[in-house]
Amino acid sequence: MEIYSTVILLFLIMDPLGNMPVFISILKGVPEERRSKVLIRELLIALFILLIFLFAGKYLLLSLHLKQESVSIAGAIILFIIAIRMIFPSNRGGGIMGSTPDGEPFIVPLAIPLIAGPSILATLMLVSSQHPGHQLELTMAVFISWALSAAILMMSGKIMKLLGGRGIFAIERLMGMILVMLSVQMFMDGIAHYLQ
Repeated sequence: MEIYSTVILLFLIMDPLGNMPVFISILKGVPEERRSKVLIRELLIALFILLIFLFAGKYLLLSLHLKQESVSIAGAIILFIIAIRMIFPSNRGGGIMGSTPDGEPFIVPLAIPLIAGPSILATLMLVSSQHPGHQLELTMAVFISWALSAAILMMSGKIMKLLGGRGIFAIERLMGMILVMLSVQMFMDGIAHYLQ
């Protein structure tokens, strides 16, 4: 398996650029001296959840009697919906995952579902079941994509000022288009495996 393609896939699903405005809006009610600590805590919680699903995901699939093909197709559908929301965002705001609760966040909504959302958890279960002998490479891919996302989110205020609203808008739409193509490929792979 190729680590870089898995890193790109996971990074696109985490969508740190698209989530930046949501993170900023959620954390603006938190005292400035606490924001970095809260963000680091939520990022570490998300990483822990991602690793749990990477290593225990295949056992969950076995216990639910789910075939790899059904997870591939379901994951593709979820990715496609999220990609469409990235390209055509809702007028109601709140990012691709909808509105968020008030107060200092704890696990929800920053760790789950904005970083470790259902689409990336389904994807981790899928790639884990597809590549059973590549746990080290998959773990590295999770760490690299998480670290890239964490770095972007930690610098979210500066990046927002640098790129501006239009820049973020354009980049998120581009990421959405790439994710559409990846989701279609995942869907076709699932159908091809099922027909075999």
